[in-house]
Amino acid sequence: MVKYNAAEIEPKWQSIWDSKKIFETDRDMSREKYYILEMFPYPSGRIHMGHVRNYTMGDVIARYKLAKGFNVLHPMGWDAFGMPAENAAMENKIHPAEWTYENIKTMRNQLIPMGLSIDWTREFATCDPEYYGKQQEMFLDMLEAGLVYRKNAVVNWDPVDKTVLANEQVVDGRGWRSGALVERRELVQWFFKISRFAEDLLKSVDFLSNWPEKVKLMQKNWIGKSRGMEITFELLDSKKNFDSLKIYTTRPDTIFGMSFAAISPDHPLSQSLKKDNPAIEEFVKECKKIGNTEEAVETAEKKGIYTGIRIAHPLIKNKKLPLFIANFILMDYGTGAIFGCPAHDQRDLEFARKYSLEVIPVVCPSNSDEKTFKIDDKAFTGEGTLINSDFLNGKNIDSAISAISKKFEELGIGKSKINYRLRDWGISRQRYWGCPIPVVHCSSCGVVAESKQNLPITLPQKIDFSLPGNPLDRDPEWRETECPKCKKPGLRETDTMDTFVDSSWYFARFTEPRASTPTCKESANYWMNVDQYIGGVEHAILHLLYSRFFARAMNETGHLPSKSIEPFSALFTQGMVCHETYYTCKVKFKDISGKLAVGDLLIGESSLLTGKITAILSKNEIIITKPRKLFSIGEILQLHTKKTRFVITEIEQNWHSPDDVKELRLPDEKTKKILVSSEIPVEVGRSVKMSKSKKNVVDPIDIIDQYGADTARWFVMSDSPPERDVEWTSAGVEGAWRHLQKVWNLSIEIINEETTEEKQEDKESAEALNYAVNLAIKGVTSGIENFAFNKSIAKLYELTNTLSKSKAPRENKIEALKILAKLMQPMTPHISEEIWSALGNENLIFKTGWPEENAK
Repeated sequence: MVKYNAAEIEPKWQSIWDSKKIFETDRDMSREKYYILEMFPYPSGRIHMGHVRNYTMGDVIARYKLAKGFNVLHPMGWDAFGMPAENAAMENKIHPAEWTYENIKTMRNQLIPMGLSIDWTREFATCDPEYYGKQQEMFLDMLEAGLVYRKNAVVNWDPVDKTVLANEQVVDGRGWRSGALVERRELVQWFFKISRFAEDLLKSVDFLSNWPEKVKLMQKNWIGKSRGMEITFELLDSKKNFDSLKIYTTRPDTIFGMSFAAISPDHPLSQSLKKDNPAIEEFVKECKKIGNTEEAVETAEKKGIYTGIRIAHPLIKNKKLPLFIANFILMDYGTGAIFGCPAHDQRDLEFARKYSLEVIPVVCPSNSDEKTFKIDDKAFTGEGTLINSDFLNGKNIDSAISAISKKFEELGIGKSKINYRLRDWGISRQRYWGCPIPVVHCSSCGVVAESKQNLPITLPQKIDFSLPGNPLDRDPEWRETECPKCKKPGLRETDTMDTFVDSSWYFARFTEPRASTPTCKESANYWMNVDQYIGGVEHAILHLLYSRFFARAMNETGHLPSKSIEPFSALFTQGMVCHETYYTCKVKFKDISGKLAVGDLLIGESSLLTGKITAILSKNEIIITKPRKLFSIGEILQLHTKKTRFVITEIEQNWHSPDDVKELRLPDEKTKKILVSSEIPVEVGRSVKMSKSKKNVVDPIDIIDQYGADTARWFVMSDSPPERDVEWTSAGVEGAWRHLQKVWNLSIEIINEETTEEKQEDKESAEALNYAVNLAIKGVTSGIENFAFNKSIAKLYELTNTLSKSKAPRENKIEALKILAKLMQPMTPHISEEIWSALGNENLIFKTGWPEENAK
């Protein structure tokens, strides 16, 4: 048998597909369209196994739909603006464009060997002036439509990247890229009015029937609709012309449990009070070190400062309560003010305990006695009956809310109100490598929209990154311009757009990427919506919500048809590609007894209380494996011999790549992993998502070079359900490679088999083989249609095994082999084409249609 040579065969078929322009597509009203799209990548420099899995999934669907006769659009582009390129430019003293386009070239050359059915003629990068110029045009249309505005706002400020971050870009109080602790800062910002569509975005989630339920829930929670009441409280002792305070609450029924009120540090009253009160000024300043996100304020210690102002209880005569400024209240939710009911809100309770405020339970659980019920260290937030609440006593929560709402409305101090957690999208970013906001600041005319005939407003080529901050602010040649309205001197806006803007409409641009307008109406009407969108669940809020908003805004401004206000008809969120991790712990220490000899370290093998010494590098430097904890510098560890004591001075946890590690078989048949270079044992950590930081990355190009693209594709599709994480193992890859070799050898064997006279048992074998073929057609088709690729591949394994054992006549085996090749084609297109060609067929395999199950 001639071994299947992937290195020779795969490039051959890729060249044929390319020369015949097989995957280039255009509108064809006579054919049903199918738009398949994977979330486009950031050009970081190299593809990873996550890319291989993601794009193979999309390619399987695309090739299957092509075989079914659909007119398939399967494009590729690059999400190319952002801080990494700017940081690389500063570090390497090169222009961000040079870094970005070089990475794009590298990654494109790595993706092509995968044999993806991509229409590369539609390729673009978001940093192409042709692309972001059309984005600027849409910005101007949205500005005219009232969907864009500018205002002062408290923002999340990343002090390292020196730019504004959206709430979603703050993780655990830190910038999502820099890792720096985020601060509050007030700046003039540009906003998209996403809140205008809050109700529509929320209601429409229920109609996204082909989206994962977990993603739909995340969308709903982020939009966060709540029904409550806005109550006006009277302020006493106020010296700043504030005689009342509006408070929004979803629990007006707890008003009789109120023991304080509090406002945000960013509330206008707080800002007024700090001018004459150094203590308040210092407190507000301290609060700015906490990010402007719910997560940040929730996790921070609850702190406040008394304003010197009291607030009148609206229903209890002569009851006066203290008004605080508190660090856990956000200005952009509700009114930036709350009334505190500590018994039934955990944040309020922690605050009340800290400042010795009254805790009055007003809701009693059904299994407790209202006379003895009290609150300890946990607020009661469940269902129950109202107590200590005057005319509300004995009512359940819903009835109490209805009664108290009516009372406040009768008194003229309250009104029912719907509130949304969703806030308008602040898009201003203080950086160079982004889409310039196309407006001019004129001393006579104010803020003026740039003329469309001047678009694109391109970024300057000569740029200085030697100083912190936005380099566009320091470029007078670029910044100084003419006012489009009065023609007097003006200044360009130096903020650039959030990169999430770039990725919020790219799917629409793919329908006609060279159009002179942001979209071509005919092409958008034909290709939209995206029939199947594929990407990571980590984009469930940010990217998907913004894209849904943009589709609506593009509809209002005439760039998308009304049918496309939900741009993605179906969504699939794939799992991650994982690999086990390897690391060593190097410990440096100081002998404080003066008695330590090198040999002492090995006594009892477990000399250190925290692990096993596996290598001595010097008298005071060792390698430890199996650490039971990550110890801290300064911890005193003692040898079992108790001869000496020493203090750790430095600890270094080193991660090692799979290429640096080999397996060593021990005499007892057990194995251990050791470093190739030094044979020092390594600790095998848990399998996690492949990442550069953990060094558990497998280079796809190495796999393709060694085994071929079809092997990599087969493995990532076969190992587990696509929505789950896949564990990358060398044994799994080798198993996939062996199977494809088996398929190839079986094919050659059948093709070269001699035809013999048919016997009765041959007929029975033929019927059995035909049954197996039909079973495979049904199973593989169902698996692809339902994103159960692993089940499809399981059916292909079964058919291969049945075919290899079949005693059917050669002509029956040939027909079965044709079906096998057709069914394998979406997963392993190269070997399928080669088998199809070896069977004497001159046309390409997917041009012959998808096999139909014979129901007989």
